[in-house]
Amino acid sequence: MKTKLRAPHRVTDDLASAARIVGELRALRNEDGIAGMRRFGIVAQGEQLGISVTRLREIGRLYRRNHALALALWASGIHEARVLATVVEDPAEVTKSQMERWVRDCDNWAVTDAMAFVFDRTKFADAMIDRWSRRKEEYVKRAAFSIMAGMAIHRKELPDENFTRFLPIIVRECTDDRNFVRKAVNWALRGIGKRNARLRKVAINTAEEIAGIDARAARWIARDALKELRARN
Repeated sequence: MKTKLRAPHRVTDDLASAARIVGELRALRNEDGIAGMRRFGIVAQGEQLGISVTRLREIGRLYRRNHALALALWASGIHEARVLATVVEDPAEVTKSQMERWVRDCDNWAVTDAMAFVFDRTKFADAMIDRWSRRKEEYVKRAAFSIMAGMAIHRKELPDENFTRFLPIIVRECTDDRNFVRKAVNWALRGIGKRNARLRKVAINTAEEIAGIDARAARWIARDALKELRARN
């Protein structure tokens, strides 16, 4: 039986609201859900409750565009509360310092990608791609390419040139063999190529360039990207 969550009439005390929501999330703890997440490599260093993303989005609809609540939920350290924070956050209110704090907290690919799908709609997205793509930490670097992929999906208003400038970054980092980095690099390349016919052509050219690099990660990225992008021609 589902636990019914109350919709707020007005959030006047975001810390109190966050504490109440966290209590409601804990009531939804699902051991099978935790085990299922771990099978997919979603292992948080902090508390993990096993609540599905679908359920978290359902909860988040009650609290849309609440920056202060997002900050409080993230600060709880609970994996699901952090994912929920990305659902309720307002991209227009995100700051650079917040982005740096949150990315340092990322400890698995799922929360990294959820975070990226907020940050891709901020005015700092390009700057953080440039900065984080050079960083050594696995999830920080993944975040750079997950933001690229998110921008390719969400930022319909951006010109092609915004994405062609990402391609040299993809080439530069395509030899990183860490699983969660190479998959994000591949995701970004495919996402750019799927925006339109022009970008598909330049993404295919980039993938062919990467295919010639003598590195296992580069070969995998190129092979997977070319398979999908050539099929769309």
